[in-house]
Amino acid sequence: MDDQKDSQAPDTVSIGRRLFLKASVILPFLLSIPASLRAFILSSLPVRTVERDMFVFNPKTGLLRWKESKVTEPYQMVIDGLIEKPLRLSYVDLMALPQVKQVSDFHCVEGWSVNDVSWGGIRFNEIVRLVKVKSEAKYAVFHALGTTSSNLSGQSNYTECLPIKDLLDPNKQCLLVLSMDGKPLPYDHGAPCRLISPFDLGYKSIKYVKRIEFSKVQKEGWWTSANPIYPVNAPVPPERLRNELPRGKLRGIDPRGNK
Repeated sequence: MDDQKDSQAPDTVSIGRRLFLKASVILPFLLSIPASLRAFILSSLPVRTVERDMFVFNPKTGLLRWKESKVTEPYQMVIDGLIEKPLRLSYVDLMALPQVKQVSDFHCVEGWSVNDVSWGGIRFNEIVRLVKVKSEAKYAVFHALGTTSSNLSGQSNYTECLPIKDLLDPNKQCLLVLSMDGKPLPYDHGAPCRLISPFDLGYKSIKYVKRIEFSKVQKEGWWTSANPIYPVNAPVPPERLRNELPRGKLRGIDPRGNK
């Protein structure tokens, strides 16, 4: 494992170095300005991403258009792995599922946070209800559309893995996001669909989700493969949370995530 990661050193080290340099320049400036202005500026900063800019998504039609090939196709979310009923859900299908709204904080691995981000989307229990997860499945592996800037041991797209129990825990407030600030999720923030896990560092909140794979074992995500100094499990340090217990303003839902 260590040898394999060392073979990727030029790419992975450069990714970590770029992030460190950005943080060393931006953080002193952000800390010197009022909190309210800091939150506004952070929400307007260029989005951190390792994915290549490969497609355009139209939420009105549910269509993806690939920039290089000029191919247009319907977006579909594939759900497979250790489940009884594998599914392919279109964007229309996802929008037809019970939707909830949530306001929660986002904590980047670079050290900055954005408070009170307004998200809308689907609780993970809605997916579980549809596919009937097998008892041996303990994790959900999320796969992203497109490719990243670095090919890691044959893995070209971004992936992340979270425990199913965390995804279903109402206190964790995980959400499959389809909207932001009351509008369709923008491309830069992960359209057509992204995961938000508010009490994990930002690299766990995978964007551009195209597939959810239910697995018996935990699988290392792209970020921790590229940057071995970061852990697979990435809870936000307590000192960065505004409250000790999970917070977030849940609107119009019961504790199970239903309307």
